[in-house]
Amino acid sequence: MKLTILTIGERLPAWADDAVAEYQKRLPREWRFDLVEVRPEKRLGQPVERIKAAEAVRLLERCPAGARIVALDEHGQTPTTRQLADWIADWQREGRDTLLLIGGADGHGPEVLQRAEIKLALSKLTLPHALARVLLAEQLYRAASLLAGHPYHRE
Repeated sequence: MKLTILTIGERLPAWADDAVAEYQKRLPREWRFDLVEVRPEKRLGQPVERIKAAEAVRLLERCPAGARIVALDEHGQTPTTRQLADWIADWQREGRDTLLLIGGADGHGPEVLQRAEIKLALSKLTLPHALARVLLAEQLYRAASLLAGHPYHRE
């Protein structure tokens, strides 16, 4: 199974890129993990729905047939870290590639949300994109640690 964070947005602060790269290095080798940035739509006074639709097309074009799509969405499920680790363990057993999609500034277009098998909320709080990437990468690392049998301070 390959995990990919597929995200709208480019040129984030260096601290975010450094943090994601650090968690990427910490993941076990068998966890194939990538972060792919997709160019955001230019705003140019366009209606929000048109922007979201254009970004949805760009994201979905990058999703291989048969891959599991998990859309990060403020209205999604909010699993515990242990529950997320359990989901990932199930995904690994299935062996399908999994893409975790982070939308643009206005969120995902309906096309992405319709295609998503899971809608995942990292928090009830509004997070900047840079922080959402780091938080997601950290949770993937934490899930890998739990699945490898490392102790978890909450248990």
